[in-house]
Amino acid sequence: MTNHSKAPARAAANATPSPAAAAALVACGWLHTARFLTTAPELHFLPALSVPEFAFVGRSNAGKSTCINTLTQQKQLAFASKKPGRTQHINLFSLGKQGLTDAVLADLPGYGYAAVPKQDKIRWQQVMANYLVTRENLSAIVLMCDPRHGLTELDEILLDVVRPRVAEGLKFLVLLTKADKLTRAEQNRALSIMKLQAGGGEVRLFSATKRQGIDEVSTLLWQWAHPAPALAPKPAPEPE
Repeated sequence: MTNHSKAPARAAANATPSPAAAAALVACGWLHTARFLTTAPELHFLPALSVPEFAFVGRSNAGKSTCINTLTQQKQLAFASKKPGRTQHINLFSLGKQGLTDAVLADLPGYGYAAVPKQDKIRWQQVMANYLVTRENLSAIVLMCDPRHGLTELDEILLDVVRPRVAEGLKFLVLLTKADKLTRAEQNRALSIMKLQAGGGEVRLFSATKRQGIDEVSTLLWQWAHPAPALAPKPAPEPE
């Protein structure tokens, strides 16, 4: 007697993944290649690079380091401390298979944490502002935002700083972190509000706990680092 109960399972295992699923597999595998490149307390210590660089920014308690570690599947790549505000340098991580670097992630110091001395806050803000305005290979900014609190005054200041570069083509993504703490209705509302505030930038829900948004964000970063070549215009028809 033939056992037909396993047939659907075998068919599912052998099924060709959808284009979106296939793209997510490639993108996630690419992010998993992340490795430490360098750290710098000031902008002039950073190496000059020609590959696309994606800066991760946000308040100290917005889940930035956890997001980076989740996307790269490395528990301690970015320093995630129980005491927010501990990251005091710009940390770069290279991406690329077979030891080649085709993009870089930049983990910038968190801002706005009350327990950090005021002079340190001012110094970090100056370093970040200079980086965001002058870093030549900066291709995208990923802003972490806790949707329960929305954009803060410091987030708004950051947006004002980068708005000219966004207008020139700099990619911009807002990640609504800790989305698992919201109901489905609250998530939809937070998405709608942030899309209006993001000024044309991309907005995604993200939860490291529930692994929500990982495929979407990974695919987006992959596409930004590997843009499809523009199609050549078709030649005009010869006059008869």
